[in-house]
Amino acid sequence: MKMHSKSTASAPERFSRRDLLIKAAAAWAAVLAPVRRLQAAVKPVRIRDVEIFTVDVPVSKAESEAGVNHRYPVVKITTDAGVNGISFAGPSPKELPEVRRILAGEDLFNVEQHLKKGLARWGGVEHAVWDAIGQIARQPVYRLLGGSTTRVKAYITCVWRGNPDQSHVPFEDQAAQAERLRKAGFKGMKIRAWRPRPMDDVEALRVIRERVGSGLEVMFDRTAHAPESVGQKIWDYETGLAVARGLEKYGAYWLEEPFARDDYLTPARLAAAVDIPITGGEGYQGLEPFRQCLLHNTYDILQPDGRTVGGILLARKAAVLAEAFHVPTILHGTMGLMLAGWLQATFAIGAEWQEVALVWPPLLPEEQWAPSLKLLRSKQLFAIEDGHILAPEAPGLGLEVDEEALARYRVA
Repeated sequence: MKMHSKSTASAPERFSRRDLLIKAAAAWAAVLAPVRRLQAAVKPVRIRDVEIFTVDVPVSKAESEAGVNHRYPVVKITTDAGVNGISFAGPSPKELPEVRRILAGEDLFNVEQHLKKGLARWGGVEHAVWDAIGQIARQPVYRLLGGSTTRVKAYITCVWRGNPDQSHVPFEDQAAQAERLRKAGFKGMKIRAWRPRPMDDVEALRVIRERVGSGLEVMFDRTAHAPESVGQKIWDYETGLAVARGLEKYGAYWLEEPFARDDYLTPARLAAAVDIPITGGEGYQGLEPFRQCLLHNTYDILQPDGRTVGGILLARKAAVLAEAFHVPTILHGTMGLMLAGWLQATFAIGAEWQEVALVWPPLLPEEQWAPSLKLLRSKQLFAIEDGHILAPEAPGLGLEVDEEALARYRVA
């Protein structure tokens, strides 16, 4: 049997490592040549300036007292391509110098770099960046991020004006609002679990069930840090367990943030003890807290907020992270024109629900955001069909903003 060795190659066939690297580089350059030509032909889009200001649509005293949406913090990004990006979920104008430092003169499309430089602190500004990108691409943002679903169930978070713990609200009033939402076609309602006597919220659910039966999903939100602002303590485990089992008895859909946000272990313990889903995550910024939740089995459903997490891209990343652990993601929500960015993230993720919050009973969402239409060229904000929000087909965030109206209602 004849043996072969590397030393038997003739001189012309031998290549040094350097020769091989040069040949590989040349081959790779040939593959990339068309891409390089395309890149050279496309002029980078630069962010020319950023503005942050407030708009306030005039409403009557009665409308204002009813809680309609008419005032928004606006972010406007102008580019050297003559395209503007607009978000209605901006930060305070006092943040403008730092936002300008991060974005002015930069490549619009370099979203990852913007986030690394600090843009994640202002998710509503990131929404405006994506709006401009979508306007240039002539596509809604959710499609640019790979989304394909075109409708999502809406659940309405209802908070009655007055005492934030809702102890002044009769159970029958909550049941009446549930019936109003069900008749309007909505599939879910969320209310606070803040009453000083925790089992009172279980009793509220019993009354709601007597009124609407099983025809409406009912979620409960403890938002654990918030009751401290009204003189209450964060629940201990035994209280959380008693409330969860009581809500479970009457068919609650989930119990949200029953314990402290930096406590990854107690919610996991509760989630293992009851069948009702335990959910949370709206207060987290960036991906690390969500990673900790997934490692500790903290929540059955993760709920990043479309602004607080750092924006649309980070919400999408959090959902991908959760998907690897077979944990669903349902975004915490907002209301009116602000909701546009949240919806783009929701449709990119393909989530089952979208929260619409906060709604002041007895208003329905369309009634609450009606004054906002004066800031748009379109006749409706979001299309709702049988309790589902339909995906906007307009480019960017899907809002056809009337920039003349923005200037007209701008607050000095």
